[in-house]
Amino acid sequence: MIESLHSPHIARVKALIGARGVKERRESATFVAEGLQCAREALSSQSGPRIETLYVTAQGLAKIANFDIAEIKVCEVSVPVMQAMSDTPAPQGVLSVCRTPRANISNLKTTGSSRFVYLFEIADPGNAGTILRTADAMGVCAVITSPGSVDMYSPKVVRSTAGSLWHVPVFEGVDFATINTQFPELKKILLSPHARESILDIRVDGDCIAIFGNEARGVRAQELGGNITEVKIPMVGNAESLNLVAAASIAIFTLSTKSAG
Repeated sequence: MIESLHSPHIARVKALIGARGVKERRESATFVAEGLQCAREALSSQSGPRIETLYVTAQGLAKIANFDIAEIKVCEVSVPVMQAMSDTPAPQGVLSVCRTPRANISNLKTTGSSRFVYLFEIADPGNAGTILRTADAMGVCAVITSPGSVDMYSPKVVRSTAGSLWHVPVFEGVDFATINTQFPELKKILLSPHARESILDIRVDGDCIAIFGNEARGVRAQELGGNITEVKIPMVGNAESLNLVAAASIAIFTLSTKSAG
């Protein structure tokens, strides 16, 4: 039982979630996943990030009693220690330090009906995590981010995915030129308020990738290069626009319903 508030375990976790957490996460290839849902997904998933160290309070340990944790380093901690480690005001008594997957975009393959999502310089962690969660729900094969996008393993992104980080492969820091080179036949669909064509009217024969731009400035097709189809979401009501998460959710769902043929 770890009870000391001066424990190096606390310092390690705080370094991963603190102000300089991005550097620490990338150098150590580890990240923090708080909460029961993330732990459950990590313990039951056959893919995705693996748990390196599992910190639990006595109550937290009882919550995962049905899972096999024999091969995992488990550290029981006091409630004050868990609170000191936590990035949330009401910790659930379960905190996982996980290994960051070594994802190389060159290993990503298409199937003939693949659906990918590309996030261009997305800044808000809640947006990024929620889009990944939506992608998981709609059967998207991978989420890819551009250089300059939010760290997909930051605490807020991980929490926002609600466990979907263990279901959808993530490829970070990929320039769109790489996408164009590796997948020349991939249908590239950019959601844009400047588009003339409705997303409802486009045909998708085969693999495609949905592109979503930065929350404040979006992204223009010219910035990305390649043969890109720009589409918009038709709106019959009075709202001037949709926020990124709402628009991305509609677009991902719509594309998931369009099959080849």
